[in-house]
Amino acid sequence: MRRNNSLVDVGFRALNLFHHSVDRATGGRLGRRAFGMPVVDLFTTGRRSGATRVTMLTVPVIEDGRLVLVASKGGDDRDPDWYRNLLAHPEVEVTLEGERRAFHARPASAQEKTALWPRVTAAYRPYARYQRRSRRDIPLVICEPR
Repeated sequence: MRRNNSLVDVGFRALNLFHHSVDRATGGRLGRRAFGMPVVDLFTTGRRSGATRVTMLTVPVIEDGRLVLVASKGGDDRDPDWYRNLLAHPEVEVTLEGERRAFHARPASAQEKTALWPRVTAAYRPYARYQRRSRRDIPLVICEPR
């Protein structure tokens, strides 16, 4: 079943706006966890505009100061804009538990993804369904502190 790309994009923008509104309105008391995972704000630099972009994401794996993000876009066949931005500009910032930190973001290698994917899907089972329905290999992104 084909989905309307513009509706998918509008839905993700609305979800981001809602999350930021709840986070601001509650002073961070609500909105820091979703589906059992920590929620972060990822700040990237727009690949064409050079402007700062912010996206709310869940983090299924945190280990040794590294964060693992999933570029799933809900199983869409297109990579999310935030992922394409960080490929062009891998120096990012992440707000985690109210603290903004600098990271270097990179796609996980095939070997790293093989090792991480079971942990990612254990944290949030729908990621496996997203991968099955997508025509692309959903990338994992490893964010390492700078």
